[in-house]
Amino acid sequence: MGEADAGTPSFEMTWSSTASSGYCSQEDSDSELEQYFTARTSLARRPRRDQDEPVEWETPDLSQAETEQKIKEYNSQINSNLFMSLNKDGSYTGFIKVQLKLVRPVSVPSSKKPPSLQAAQRGPGRGTAVRRRTSFYLPKDAVKHLHVLSRTRAREVIEALLRKFLVVDDPRKFALFERAERHGQVYLRKLSDDEQPLRLRLLAGPSEKALSFVLKENDSGEVNWDAFSMPELHNFLRILQREEEEHLRQILQKYSYCRQKIQEALHACPLG
Repeated sequence: MGEADAGTPSFEMTWSSTASSGYCSQEDSDSELEQYFTARTSLARRPRRDQDEPVEWETPDLSQAETEQKIKEYNSQINSNLFMSLNKDGSYTGFIKVQLKLVRPVSVPSSKKPPSLQAAQRGPGRGTAVRRRTSFYLPKDAVKHLHVLSRTRAREVIEALLRKFLVVDDPRKFALFERAERHGQVYLRKLSDDEQPLRLRLLAGPSEKALSFVLKENDSGEVNWDAFSMPELHNFLRILQREEEEHLRQILQKYSYCRQKIQEALHACPLG
């Protein structure tokens, strides 16, 4: 593969999952929309502290000689042709593997079919502004091998992935994480926009247990409402109202049941 341009990373993509995607028009009924959006999953998700623990990696600055030595060590440890290559300007190119762990559907133009793997490799075609959208689930645990530059940023990786698959959702809805397994524990850390995944890959070595990359929804504790479209915001309001009504109904039903049991017990008690 040729050398990637600094502003536009090149990508090699492979699927590791045969799971099918589910499709739904943005204009489908409210009941169908609720299959894809709920207030609990779309508005805020609490991190699972027992599995995803934050951790800080050491990322020392390497000299040119140290970088060259690291690349030689890295290439000697891999069992594939996904080598890293040092460029004349001191940068380097290589491959990172990203696992998709998206629990919610993504939006694509409704006038276009969701892209196949071959279409995604060719990139998006020409088109005009899109008004209607179709939502569908990407295959669970799909894996992409991406060919990137050492200076490619995490945000650029996310944006390029979305473009390849014609996803029109705001990139701020997604985040790139690094994952590691240590002493039987799983550690997860969200990359900042300017971090360089290939540099992290080189420092950690090729072991997937030492470091792997995961694309997930950008679920921080605070919701970035500006990242949602007007139809989505209206949909959230409808869902919140329905959930509130359902919670009220369940609470009233619970207390009504308790009141009934207490009254039955009072009637059963002998007087005196």
